Amino acid sequence: MKSLSRWFGRNLIRIYMVLGFTYLFIPILYTIIFSFNDYIKSNLVWRGFTWHNWQTPCGVPNICSDLGNSLKIGLLATFVATILGTMIAFALGRYAFKGRPFVNTLIFLPMASPELVLGASLLTIFINLGFNLGFWTIVIAHVMFCISFVVVTVKARIASLDPRLEQAAMDLYANERETFRRITFPLVAPGIAGAALLAFSLSFDDFIITNFNSGTVETFPLFVYHNAERGLPAQANVIGSSMFLIALIIVLAGQIVSRKRKIA
Repeated sequence: MKSLSRWFGRNLIRIYMVLGFTYLFIPILYTIIFSFNDYIKSNLVWRGFTWHNWQTPCGVPNICSDLGNSLKIGLLATFVATILGTMIAFALGRYAFKGRPFVNTLIFLPMASPELVLGASLLTIFINLGFNLGFWTIVIAHVMFCISFVVVTVKARIASLDPRLEQAAMDLYANERETFRRITFPLVAPGIAGAALLAFSLSFDDFIITNFNSGTVETFPLFVYHNAERGLPAQANVIGSSMFLIALIIVLAGQIVSRKRKIA
């Protein structure tokens, strides 16, 4: 008993880690497994293994068009939010101005506010301004809540920079533009890339705010919601598994590149 209790004492953190990761990855494992299910109408019961779903990911009506909408909206929202959020992060991280603490507080409000409130408020604004709900109202809404996450991520990267590197570049007769292009931007670029990936994932996955402001346009999360009660088709699991694998490849590639840079 003493040896068993000692073993648990030494490996308790590892046990917690395994249990935590198991809890996190069970839904993902279920999604991947049932993407190979030989279903008929409902993809809730395992009926057998097949490659057919992966060979025909667009075999369900509207699924690929809705996926295309999500990708286009996500890319546009990410592009705009990353540019605006990065500029705001530099302003907050590098310059002291009147009202700076108040602006910092405002940045966190969209992150802290419930999505139901944000979605309903944006819907009210769009209706009062006479906007036709659709593709562009979704893009505007996604840019609005993605900016906060970009600002927080990039600002954290800026705060970790060593100002002596830029001062050294200035001492070597580099002007402000050259210093930014050769020193500041390369150092901040990983944070900007991480913020862009975070913004894209938030935009691609969003359901609540999109549901309020989508009009007749349907995205992939809306497709999943509308088909869940009737039994989600396996092609949706295929797309979900593909997005997970792509994200995993990007993360692993980033880790490999960073390790190579450290070795070099």
